[in-house]
Amino acid sequence: MFISFDSVSKDFRKKPAALDEVTLDLPTGLIGLLGANGAGKTTLMRILCGIIQPSRGRVTVDGYDLAAHSARRALKMTLGYLPQDIEPYPQLTPREFLDYIGVLKGVASAATRRSQADELIARVGLADARDRRIGGFSGGMRRRVGIAQALMGDPRLLVVDEPTAGLDPEERMRFRTLLAGLGEQRTVLLSTHILDDVAQTCPYVCVLRAGRVAFAGPTSGLVDGALGRTWLTAPGRLPPPGATVVNAMMTAAGPRYRVVTAAPPADAEAADPTLEDGYMMLITQEDSP
Repeated sequence: MFISFDSVSKDFRKKPAALDEVTLDLPTGLIGLLGANGAGKTTLMRILCGIIQPSRGRVTVDGYDLAAHSARRALKMTLGYLPQDIEPYPQLTPREFLDYIGVLKGVASAATRRSQADELIARVGLADARDRRIGGFSGGMRRRVGIAQALMGDPRLLVVDEPTAGLDPEERMRFRTLLAGLGEQRTVLLSTHILDDVAQTCPYVCVLRAGRVAFAGPTSGLVDGALGRTWLTAPGRLPPPGATVVNAMMTAAGPRYRVVTAAPPADAEAADPTLEDGYMMLITQEDSP
């Protein structure tokens, strides 16, 4: 599946443009979508899913223009979407809810829907709760139901917004393993604030900032942006002015800061960059006058 955004903008009344001339090609595979709150990530995903229309520009999927109602309708039959806030019907069980989603996605055979539902419920770790009412589930359990419904119908395009929000570390690792097996023959767009989820699963990444594309390319390319610019300060020494603090750790000799900056701090030790370092370096450069 090949997805193309061509000079796409989205305006909302009395607000800055949510997307501003976004031109972007998304290949098959796992793609991480990063950016601060308000960067335009959710707007981009909602346009891709056909939920809202762009104010200007064009989105095509495998050559079909999503401005056409027929193209949007055809896409939705092969789309799995997990929005950031999802509330599955509380009176239904996971099996009943997934069966309902299967009907909406055009899975005609009841036997196929039941088989898919049971398989997905097991994959997200809810086999023991498949016949319990969703209304009694914890937030993390409801999130897992949401992940399962997005996978009903074996979609070719999977769009997930903050899928691991509310999940404990074990659940996050389970979901990352699930994602890793999904991107070989389909496009998976993963929006998250947890950079480690992207680093562990996505070979391609797009960063949005204020509605524009700040970076799009291999994840390794974003990491490499912090090569030679990632440092560990000497214990007890404050980070230098102008450096961006990525994180800090306490040692017996005092706090030690991990910073990204072009100029090496005094007595600092060079460090191999991570995705977090590359992301912070990019945002710092974008914020510079």
